[in-house]
Amino acid sequence: MAAGAVAALLALAGCGGSDDGGARVPETATGSLEHLAGEAGCTPDMQTDADEIRQAICRNTDGKFVLATFATDRGQREWLNAAKDYGGHYLVGRKWVAVGGTKVVTALRGRLGGNMEEGASHHSGHG
Repeated sequence: MAAGAVAALLALAGCGGSDDGGARVPETATGSLEHLAGEAGCTPDMQTDADEIRQAICRNTDGKFVLATFATDRGQREWLNAAKDYGGHYLVGRKWVAVGGTKVVTALRGRLGGNMEEGASHHSGHG
């Protein structure tokens, strides 16, 4: 199941440089997927609604991203470890992850707090 969820977000994650922007980071948000989406300024389009993971596609003024909440810390870490193999930009809170392009995830950090994490690089020296 994690592979399917990861595949759904790859088109949104994008690759590129990272820039924290030096912005102040609020205390990390907590709560349900709907609460986090409200804090992020979006209406979630639910993609997965299971006991262990809830995942939605969101869009706000900063862009499009995936927002996922998890029943357990372990489930979150396992999902994140698998997802990061595909690259991308991740904003990680307690039992939630937001995934999107660098600019979107950086902007979300200003609303939701959390820690920025990067996936594996997709850059190649081959032409």
